[in-house]
Amino acid sequence: MIVQKRLEQFRKYMDDNQISLGLIWEPDNQFYLSGFRAISYSRPIVTLIDSEKTVLIIPGLEEVHAAEKAKVDAMYVYYEQFGLRDKELSYMVHLTKLIQQIPAGSYIGVELDSLPSSVFMYLAQLGFTVVDVGKKITEMRTIKDAHEIELLKIAGRLSDLAIAESLKHARVGISELEFDTYGDRILLEIASIEYPDELIGYEDWTCSGIRRSEMPHLYSSTRKFEEGDGVVHSRQVWFNGYRAENERTFFVGKPTEKQKDLLKLATEAQRVGMELIRPGIMAKEVDIAAYEVFKKAGYGEFVNHRIGHGLGLSEHEEPYLRFDNDLILQEGMVYTIEPGIYVPGVGGFRHSDTVILTKSGSFAITQHPKTNE
Repeated sequence: MIVQKRLEQFRKYMDDNQISLGLIWEPDNQFYLSGFRAISYSRPIVTLIDSEKTVLIIPGLEEVHAAEKAKVDAMYVYYEQFGLRDKELSYMVHLTKLIQQIPAGSYIGVELDSLPSSVFMYLAQLGFTVVDVGKKITEMRTIKDAHEIELLKIAGRLSDLAIAESLKHARVGISELEFDTYGDRILLEIASIEYPDELIGYEDWTCSGIRRSEMPHLYSSTRKFEEGDGVVHSRQVWFNGYRAENERTFFVGKPTEKQKDLLKLATEAQRVGMELIRPGIMAKEVDIAAYEVFKKAGYGEFVNHRIGHGLGLSEHEEPYLRFDNDLILQEGMVYTIEPGIYVPGVGGFRHSDTVILTKSGSFAITQHPKTNE
């Protein structure tokens, strides 16, 4: 029912813009419009949507899975086994046959940011007018419905439980990887007990010490925590595909006064952003307000990223909370609020919470306390 409503909205857009066929390539967009997601896309998967039906071109490896999960009207399978060499061996065989059913010169909608250049050139050579539908799907995905919000809430709760468990074990001598595993284990144990037969996923990384915490995105390593370390721990949990992001900066042992001051500054910038964000304001206002906190304290030059990004099916989603984005925020949007500051010789400092915009403001679905403040 949920997928059907999305398809109806997308088809209306296609009809309004005289688009004969939607050719969907990006995996999260395919999931959004078909209910199917594979682990690997090294074997191309293509979703085609016209005014009446949804079709999936799928490798034989995913045939059983797609038959169970995909909410489509037809599937076309291609193979790579020697024993099936007399059948279709490439997705292009099916795509060509399906495309030939569309009148020459028709509009075909694609995601310009995702479609392979070779396919774009192929469509152009056949005389089709290629138009972008990626922005429309982004617009649809930006506003979460009640069902999506419930999934996000569960993901947020699970992320809180995982972070809390890891933080219990923060101590001198434990490696970043060991630290992560405590939260991983409790996450998977609780999810398995409380949410049987559901899909749970997670991603985390830990950056400890001055040099590693100065770099916002690093995989966890075997480096061991040392006395006085500042540590940035990042964790995303997804429940049936929907993600919550939860990040905390904390200290191992006794921090310096400078470390404490900078974490307080980052926490204050986040507080300002979280109190400001609500429907009716422009996305850039949130980013600029947080930046002004750092600038007023004399640390504006050490801010090197926006305050937040959209969140849902993807790790990072448009539209972003950036100083140059005039987008008016709306109820149902979901964002991370994560202003960060990275000072050479001192370290990096950043908390991140996931917030959902409501009619009157917003609420956070990640609630773990800000530690060591």
